[in-house]
Amino acid sequence: MSEIHASQQPIVFDPALRDAAVLVGFDGSTQALQALHYGALAAQRSGRALTVVTAYTVSSPAYSFLAKDSENSEAQAAAASAKSVLAKARTYLRDYPGKVFYRVERGDAAGVLVDLSAVAEVVVIGSRGRGGFVGRIMGSVASALPAHAHCPTVVVHRQYGISDAEGAARFVPPPDQRPVIVGIDRSKRSRVAALHAAQTAENCGTNLHMLMALPSLEGWMDWYPELSTTDRGMLGRRHSQLDRNLQAEVHWMARHYPSLVITAAVKPGEPVTLLSRATSQAQLTVMGTRGRGGFAGALLGSVSREVLLRAAGPVMVVPDMEDKRLSDQPETFS
Repeated sequence: MSEIHASQQPIVFDPALRDAAVLVGFDGSTQALQALHYGALAAQRSGRALTVVTAYTVSSPAYSFLAKDSENSEAQAAAASAKSVLAKARTYLRDYPGKVFYRVERGDAAGVLVDLSAVAEVVVIGSRGRGGFVGRIMGSVASALPAHAHCPTVVVHRQYGISDAEGAARFVPPPDQRPVIVGIDRSKRSRVAALHAAQTAENCGTNLHMLMALPSLEGWMDWYPELSTTDRGMLGRRHSQLDRNLQAEVHWMARHYPSLVITAAVKPGEPVTLLSRATSQAQLTVMGTRGRGGFAGALLGSVSREVLLRAAGPVMVVPDMEDKRLSDQPETFS
């Protein structure tokens, strides 16, 4: 079983060195097929390779002189079963026009995917499954991947629709004018998330929408305890401050993606509510693993966990990664 360790430093991310560009965890379930379809389209749009992986584990028998033989026999059976599962992915992708690699790995699903994420641009899993990769949505896989992956993780919700076309037409990305929506809170991590959201929007030929939350008065006091709750003009002033910050984020993003149409809005409400609602309105909803306490302050805690539970569409969680484009990131206004 692969061990998972949290990184304390930003992840070095060079797409040129990530051969398993779009990595899909597959266990043969309906939700895994949805993730496979999403991953295939993502690979098509980016022109990169698709890698499909399934994993198996073997329990260690104890208190038997036949333990080793028993373990070897079980390992062979588990590996054969995993290959059978992977054959379903091969069948589904038989008319896929892009490059595909298939892997069977021994180990815990979460650990396997975390390890392989070091050579991937993005990892894609379904929100539910048979138990191996995605059966425990808030268990080892869905919590470990966003927290420990070395690249962004996309969790594809069970409402995601896949094409019923035949042949190669199944893998032609359908027209979709919905934007990619990213939660932004002026933190470095949310800017890294926004850069990945922008690249996805560009690949999809759609707009990027940057969303900033204007929390309730009670929420402000957590951020700004020096403010008085009796100052009712604070609402308008705080909205203006956040809007100036957001426009600075838009201008910064436009410098790096000049051909991308970017819209933005400061909306009143709590981050979980806003982002959860966004998942039904976007092709993809994106957030960073951590932030100022707004959109992604608690990884798979109050915000990330709730958004994944409530999601009505694919959600991408972006870890803390190095990015040279942050050298000119915008100043924020207090």
